[in-house]
Amino acid sequence: MSEIVIRDGLIFTETGRIKADIRIIDEKINEIGQKLKTFSRSVKEIDAGNLVIMPGGIDPHVHLSLPDYVPKEFRWSDDFESGSKAALAGGITTLGCISVPDKDEKPLGTIERETKSINEHAIADFIIHPVIFTPTDETIQEIPKLMEKGCNTIKIFMVTDDYDANEEMYIKAIQAAKNNEMLSMIHCEDNEIIKTTCEKMTEDGKESLKYYADSRPVESETVATQKAVEISNSTGAPIYVVHLSSEGALKICEKAQVQNIPVYVEGRPIFLYLTREKYLEPEGAFYVVQPPLREKSDVEALWKGVKKGSISTVATDHAPHTREQKLNPELSISKLVPGINELQVMLPMFYSKGVASGKITLERFVELTSTNVAKLFGLYPRKGTIQIGSDADLVLWDLEEERVIRDEDMFSQAGFSVYNGQSYAGWPKVTIRRGQVVYEDGKITAKAGTGKVIPRKATQKLN
Repeated sequence: MSEIVIRDGLIFTETGRIKADIRIIDEKINEIGQKLKTFSRSVKEIDAGNLVIMPGGIDPHVHLSLPDYVPKEFRWSDDFESGSKAALAGGITTLGCISVPDKDEKPLGTIERETKSINEHAIADFIIHPVIFTPTDETIQEIPKLMEKGCNTIKIFMVTDDYDANEEMYIKAIQAAKNNEMLSMIHCEDNEIIKTTCEKMTEDGKESLKYYADSRPVESETVATQKAVEISNSTGAPIYVVHLSSEGALKICEKAQVQNIPVYVEGRPIFLYLTREKYLEPEGAFYVVQPPLREKSDVEALWKGVKKGSISTVATDHAPHTREQKLNPELSISKLVPGINELQVMLPMFYSKGVASGKITLERFVELTSTNVAKLFGLYPRKGTIQIGSDADLVLWDLEEERVIRDEDMFSQAGFSVYNGQSYAGWPKVTIRRGQVVYEDGKITAKAGTGKVIPRKATQKLN
């Protein structure tokens, strides 16, 4: 039996705060109370007298793996091990991997292949979101079996040629997910609008990435979002709109929510902080993400959504590439290496810009970055909260510590951060994943292969 007692911390959950001790036995929270006695001589005691304790962050949307057929120049620079390190250093203990199928691979095969790799290489815990391309009757018949295997999600990209050509079958897949209490994650951009826009811009000599924001107009997102909402309404299927970027798309989702259509919205840090002017900078290609950065008015609207609850979660869509990949001179509005490295800095930056600035409370911070994610993705109350019997996924924060983001401190193999040189207050001192100290004072203290794929239950509605 292993025992850890955390002394005198200020514990924050989605419902409030309490000053108390926490006892951890093996992987679970065993007791919460005042001046707890120890059970074993080998107990590890941690003084949290000047620290805040929050549930481990859960980032449900990261990219850390690709099948072997993807060319090297487009592959992510992180894997399950380096991605885990970046996450744990940033206070995130569970990651949701968007898992692309290998050639001719069905969803169950994707789950099996990814689970094997995670068990060998991960340090953080994981959930897996199998991507569905070109759904067939056989694919749809496998969806109930995903739930039997503890997977309560599928991921669909509306932005592909494949979607437009097979929309009826995609809707059947979403319906099958609904019938099995699963959640459909949807990338909402309209392929035809983007393709037509890029062709016209190329004819006009506007292929450079400095024109990137115009190549994927807001209309491409609003049209697709409206279509996704209509699918949800007609099928009754809960949908999760990933990385929503614009005020227009948010208004569509908010209208649906008022009508009790089960639509959940994921916010993304880069859309809360930056605007399309970044593409005009000499290294503007660093900021190429899908959808693109928008206007200041969109940033303001997204913050309102974060505050009032129409945005349910905040996730990185961590899709890391090296400088060389991002700055490849051959790239254009039609040839992209999209994605950004944010895992290690998401929570400290969101605390600083959200809580410390007075935009949201610390309780709301916990909801957005942990509790709501756990409920939607079938993990609550095992994860996403601090309760007796929950996994001991805890982060001890020094909310007064100010730190400068530096490229050399990043655990991501991308090797750099677009926020290099910026200073923020509020950083994890200790990260505990299932009762094991995995990060402490700037160092990863656990080995690859200690992370697990966590089985999930049905999606829970949010309050």
